[in-house]
Order: sequence, then C-alpha cells, then structure tokens
Amino acid sequence: MPRMVGRAKRMPVPREFQSLSLAPRHLSLLAYLLFDGPMSVNELAARLEVAPTTVSLMVGELSRKGILQRREDDEDRRRKIVSIADPHRDAINDWLGRGAGAWRKALAPLTAEQRRVFIDTLAAYEAALGED
Repeated sequence: MPRMVGRAKRMPVPREFQSLSLAPRHLSLLAYLLFDGPMSVNELAARLEVAPTTVSLMVGELSRKGILQRREDDEDRRRKIVSIADPHRDAINDWLGRGAGAWRKALAPLTAEQRRVFIDTLAAYEAALGED
C-alpha cells in the first residue's frame, strides 16, 4: 500500500495546475467530476464525506481559476451543477485518468466475485484506518 500511495504522489501535476497548490481533497473532487460527470455541490459533498460549505469553497476557488464551471440545474434553478471546464478536461483526464486505467487493467483478469472481495477488503481497510 505505501508503494502505491508513493507512486500516485509522484505522478507529475500538469504544468498548468502546478501553481494552484492543489490538495488531495481537490484531486478527489476533480476525479469524481471526471469519472462520474457533472453533479451538484451536495452530491460532491456526500461523496467526499465533507460539508457542502467545504465543497462550495473548493468549487468557488477552482471556478475562479477557470478549472471548474458552475451552471444552473435545468430542473431546479436554485441548484448549481459543477463540471470540469472544457479547456482543462483533457489535461485532467491525462493526469487522473491514468489511475483509472491502471485499476481497470489490474481488475480485468478477476472474476466478479474476486473483484467484490478485493473492493470489500479495501473498504474494510479504510474503515479500520478510521477507528480509534
């Protein structure tokens, strides 16, 4: 596990994002938007397991820098939908998409049951890390 984390941390940040001082929470937010598509602040907050106000601050910061864009939800004008801005989508995909491709390659030879065991094991590990 430490080797995997170390390798992920060594993935070079695209030059256009190096001055932004992105924290791990920003990367998680960008990964959700990249892989799962546009979503509301509340949906992002639930996935990131943080308060909606925290996500609003991150989205505001990245929107001001042009990385994210916000638009009104067509079904509920009070709600904002957040997405990656088109000019940055390819750079973010090239950067964060590598990890998804590596997971697909690693999990491809496994049966559905083996994948389930692996995912359940990772979830149990994560839960154990949070125990006191």
